[in-house]
Amino acid sequence: MDYVVICIVALVGSALTLFSGFGLGTLLLPVFGLFFPIEIAIVLTSIVHFLNNFFKLFLFGKKANKNVILVFGIPAILFAYVGAYSLKLLTTMEPIFQYTISEQTFTVMPVKLMVGILLMLFALIEFIPKYKNISFDKKYLPIGGILSGFFGGISGHQGALRSAFLIRANLSKEAFIATGVVIACLVDVSRLSVYFPQIIENKINLDYTLLIFATLSAFSGVYFGNKLLQKTTFKAVQNLVAIMLLLYSLLLTIGVL
Repeated sequence: MDYVVICIVALVGSALTLFSGFGLGTLLLPVFGLFFPIEIAIVLTSIVHFLNNFFKLFLFGKKANKNVILVFGIPAILFAYVGAYSLKLLTTMEPIFQYTISEQTFTVMPVKLMVGILLMLFALIEFIPKYKNISFDKKYLPIGGILSGFFGGISGHQGALRSAFLIRANLSKEAFIATGVVIACLVDVSRLSVYFPQIIENKINLDYTLLIFATLSAFSGVYFGNKLLQKTTFKAVQNLVAIMLLLYSLLLTIGVL
């Protein structure tokens, strides 16, 4: 049962997040967490996420915008470390509030509330007619990289912020996806560098068969998503990103994620 559930989520999530540029890890982590201890679930999610991004890199990498990768990606990677360090300082912060629904307790943390509000603003801009055709000047991309990396280092939600900026960077739909994939791969490498020594030394025991099936399912999602991408306009991609940002930000602000 665990194989079926995880593989379905990996396939569907991978297909959807090909367009949005974020969300696969968010979908996979709680599902892995149903069947494994959270520390194992985090590692499994990270590996599937990286391998899926690497597969997308193979398919789309040539279409990435190198200038955007440099001016956005480098600040993102640097400030991811700053954010990760800041996390130690923020762990002592108290929740803003907690509430319970059907014996399930939800906690709203300050950092997630900030990220959620920021993402909500980006999403709402997409639905305001006079802002629909606004794009970010490339001089603002480093700011996007700083915000994406910093909050990603703190809460792990860097993909949504990355997409919120790149969708306005005047890129084609292929370049938007490819550029996001390259940056995501770089961030994933830095994350996995923490886990690999423990895996090699067998300090973390993984279900490699499940890992292979989940990864292949994610690859299938990319394959079918790519077929759909060829028939999709950039406007449709923008709308999908806006809807997913809005949903994602709402779940963050109410403490579900």
